[in-house]
Order: sequence, then C-alpha cells, then structure tokens
Amino acid sequence: MRFITRDTDYALRAMILMARALRYKDKKVISVEDIVSGEKLPKVFLRRILQKLAEKKILSSYKGKGGGFSFLISPEKISLADVIKVFQGEIDLTNCFLKGKVCPNRPECRVREKIKAISLRVVKDMDNITIEEMSE
Repeated sequence: MRFITRDTDYALRAMILMARALRYKDKKVISVEDIVSGEKLPKVFLRRILQKLAEKKILSSYKGKGGGFSFLISPEKISLADVIKVFQGEIDLTNCFLKGKVCPNRPECRVREKIKAISLRVVKDMDNITIEEMSE
C-alpha cells in the first residue's frame, strides 16, 4: 500500500520550499526553476502538479518574465490532508476489495470497523499538520 503518491510528495516538497521562501526571503512568487533546483524535482512533472494546485485554488499561477507560483491560500491554512485529497482523492484506509470486486462481507466486517476508526484518527491528525508547520 502506498500512502503518499509521487505527485503528492512533489506537491508537498514544492509548497514547503515556497513557504520557506515566503518566510525567510519574503519572496511571494517562486519560479518553477527555483523549485526544480531547490528540490531536485523533474520539471515536466512539477509544472503539471503546480498547475493542478492552481486549478484547485490553492496556488496562483503567473506567466511571463518573473512568473511562477504563489500561495492563494496561506500556508498555515493548507493541511497535509488538503494536498493528499487533491492528488489522491478522499483519504480512506478501508478500501475493501477482493480480486477487483467489493468484498461481500464489507457491511458487517469487524476488521473494517476497527480500521475505519483508525482512518478517522489519521485524517484528523493530517488535518492538523500544515504546510507552514512542515516548513519550519
């Protein structure tokens, strides 16, 4: 089971770098090239990832000379869960599938009931971890 996908990982790393640049250098717009060189991320993937965050109204995109990306939402208001949901959908550790089909025991499964409780705690914790906190 992969908990964090590559796209989520790259998005988090990019936004953490952006939050640090905002805090320490008062730099609001960060170029893709700055993120690529700072985090050693592949530019082709990163541009697509940042555009998706802009589509979801988390970042703003600026074209042309001096262009790049900036936060549309403050880093202290963007949670780890928010970013995961953009790239991976709703967080649910109880996907109960058996050979590609939904498990027939799903409604009364005791294991699923226990894992659902764990999942809710994990999501709550991830809602409390912010980009700002991770950038410190």
